[in-house]
Amino acid sequence: MARPRTITPPRKEAPKEIPERLWSHKETAAFLQLSEQTLHYMNHVGNGPRSYRVGRYRRYNPLDVMVWLESRAS
Repeated sequence: MARPRTITPPRKEAPKEIPERLWSHKETAAFLQLSEQTLHYMNHVGNGPRSYRVGRYRRYNPLDVMVWLESRAS
């Protein structure tokens, strides 16, 4: 029996511009006016903005954060 194929919805991509620098977890939480713990939990459950592991630290592309924020507008 063939396995049914799952269709993944397309992910909104951030513009392909290179940011001046990546934001730290603390900077991103401050920008979003969230506690660091809330942002950590949102990442844990998969609801937060896209982030990257750089060594042992989590970093955020400001453009990805803006795309995520726009996707949550009501």
